[in-house]
Amino acid sequence: MFGEIKEEEYRKFWEESPIRTFLSSPEIGSLREKEGWKKYFLGLKEGKKLKAATMIVSRKAHFGKYDFYAPRGFLLDYNDKELLKEFTNDVKDFVKKHNGYEFRIDPYVVNVERDTDAKIVEGGEDNRWLVSYLKKLGYKKLSKDDTEQVIWMYALDTKDKTEDDMMKNMKPNTRNTIRKALKNGIEIKELKKYELGEFFKIMEETGKRKEFNARNLKYYENMYDLFKPSGNIKFLIARLSLKDYIKGLEKNKKEAKEKKDALGPAKYNDGKRKAFDNEINSIEKRLSKAKELKEKYGDIINLSSSMFILTKPEVIYLSSGNVDEFMNFNAQYLIQWEMIKYAVDNKYDRYNFYGITGNFDKNDKDYGIYEFKTGFNGYVEELIGEYAYPTSFVYYIMKLIHKIRK
Repeated sequence: MFGEIKEEEYRKFWEESPIRTFLSSPEIGSLREKEGWKKYFLGLKEGKKLKAATMIVSRKAHFGKYDFYAPRGFLLDYNDKELLKEFTNDVKDFVKKHNGYEFRIDPYVVNVERDTDAKIVEGGEDNRWLVSYLKKLGYKKLSKDDTEQVIWMYALDTKDKTEDDMMKNMKPNTRNTIRKALKNGIEIKELKKYELGEFFKIMEETGKRKEFNARNLKYYENMYDLFKPSGNIKFLIARLSLKDYIKGLEKNKKEAKEKKDALGPAKYNDGKRKAFDNEINSIEKRLSKAKELKEKYGDIINLSSSMFILTKPEVIYLSSGNVDEFMNFNAQYLIQWEMIKYAVDNKYDRYNFYGITGNFDKNDKDYGIYEFKTGFNGYVEELIGEYAYPTSFVYYIMKLIHKIRK
């Protein structure tokens, strides 16, 4: 039996689903409602037991018709072809009944397993058959430019791992960057709702620099309100006390001078003396810059900030920003390390760095994002993509309008 189900019933099914993600959570349905969508919870039962369910949202488009979207697709066993076919037909009838011209799904299902370099893993998970089957059922695969959510991601396995395991697994440059950054005394702090303006300011600055439109502050406040009561969201900020940083540098300079002075006059110490001179010179440059920053900004500077969603089995690094002037502190590495440790300590199966472009050309303008994430030595994950199921001839008119606009 198919029909609408209560939110509590859907949530229980969602919590037990192996392909659940925050995007298919009731909280995201509530967020969509704030943005003008209407949400429905649909389920297919055998007796009293749910076999399949979905949260689907709709909004009015053109010609009095509605666009329907099931974020991250249906919650069901996609290997069960008959179940997928039956549920697709049920949802199709529901959408037609509610004056919809299409419904879209973007299942949280891997297309084909890949390694850290995006190469296909021989004998790994392979769901390319599902792409063919969805098309056979009547779904139209959307182009990458027309999808709502990310298709390509980068992730780390954290299940049954220790912090030492995660550190040792990193590429040497990333590991060394984290260790050097830790010595600067950077504080990683979780923000309260009233402090989200600090997060937003960094996001806004990053958006202008990288030419993307940052979401408004209200969006982040809504996300906080929806996910914080269950402990499923964290906003972290990396900040530095310049007073303490300067104090530490002065201590390091003094220690280097003392070690140099303790060397005997023998010629074989010339190399060591030169090394200490270079170290002292480097510290003096950092001291000079730190004093300039303190004069300009005061004692505390915000370096970087990030938003994380915590929906077991994964921690998702959803968005972040960095202050361009302070990039040399490598604070974003410390934020990542802080949350990787959190994932390990709190028994999450994986840490998901989330979106990458899927373009692995080193000349691509966004290659640096992928390169940063690969430093943690995980794996590329490609999802099967987004699909539209037409339920009215209006679908084809809308496609034409969209093509003309583009």
